[in-house]
Amino acid sequence: MTEKHSTRFERGTDGPKVILAGVDGSESSLRAAAYAAGLARRQGALLAVVYVQPVMPAGAAMGVPVGGVTEEIAQGLVAEIRAAAERLKGIFEVRWEFHTFHGDAYAGLVSAAEELTADAVVVGASEQAGHRIVGSVAVRLVKAGRWPVTVVP
Repeated sequence: MTEKHSTRFERGTDGPKVILAGVDGSESSLRAAAYAAGLARRQGALLAVVYVQPVMPAGAAMGVPVGGVTEEIAQGLVAEIRAAAERLKGIFEVRWEFHTFHGDAYAGLVSAAEELTADAVVVGASEQAGHRIVGSVAVRLVKAGRWPVTVVP
């Protein structure tokens, strides 16, 4: 009897190689990025910091990104991450990349995790009261069951 070997990407067998942190500028997302950076450093993994740029509701079906406001947020996040990395240089070294995806937060993070072959996803807990009823991005990622997901308060 011969065994078939899968050619599909296998996650987590030798420790994580890519840890994805979803950021949107909120305090909880920045804490999640810091937590993910610590994980990446200890595991020798790449930290993929991902900002999902929202789309305009009227143009969402066509994938039209929200103009300069979200681009400014992305640029601000990159600047903040670079400044933090520079402050910690020589003390706390971690390889990182910044990526921007377009769409709603959940779909954007799923696309990012698939495209970057993430081994783990780290996100901040939702700070919006309505998400306790409808469900947050973090809960949806956990329910998807495709990656280990860490939710940072």
